[in-house]
Amino acid sequence: MLNRFAPLVPLALVTLLFGCATTGPVTHQQAPAPVAAQAAAKPSTAASVFEEELATEQDLEAFSSSTKPYELPALADNILERGMSLIGTRYRFGGTSEKSGFDCSGFIGYLFREEAGMNLPRSTREMINVKAPLVARNKLKPGDLLFFSTNGRGRVSHAGIYLGDDQFIHSSSRRSGGVRIDNLGDRYWSKTFIEAKRALAMAPTTLSRN
Repeated sequence: MLNRFAPLVPLALVTLLFGCATTGPVTHQQAPAPVAAQAAAKPSTAASVFEEELATEQDLEAFSSSTKPYELPALADNILERGMSLIGTRYRFGGTSEKSGFDCSGFIGYLFREEAGMNLPRSTREMINVKAPLVARNKLKPGDLLFFSTNGRGRVSHAGIYLGDDQFIHSSSRRSGGVRIDNLGDRYWSKTFIEAKRALAMAPTTLSRN
């Protein structure tokens, strides 16, 4: 589904402003592919990470087996297809629309609102605190939110959406062309990565379908 968008991936240096501020490396696009899911609550130690991941995985399994019409893969596809169509949309600090341009959290909020009926917090500092399952780095699924500390202070300052196959889409900066795709495996992004959350687990139980 998402593989057909691989040729659209732009390559550039990443410079992020304020909540989306710093410089990233040149990346090479690969075709996105889904990965198995595992979620976790916010870790404090290595031991607690393992315990909390197991508990959260069980919660997700119970959620998925319920009678709720929750369709994470379908919602993720809708979000990412819309996101792909916006590649090249200009970066604008405080921007929340296709017309005005997007900052990193504005881009995420727009996609989740339009395609999943979800109203996420406006800033990355608030978004990282949403009560959604925390996902292990090697258990990411398309649609998961990724959070980075790009200002060197150890606090969240940037966010993107996981595509699959170590790729993510985000609104980076004016210099790097706004909405674009980068590789989570690149040294810069791997070093600044903080955590990931499965916000789609909080999606409404009913959505209007086209």
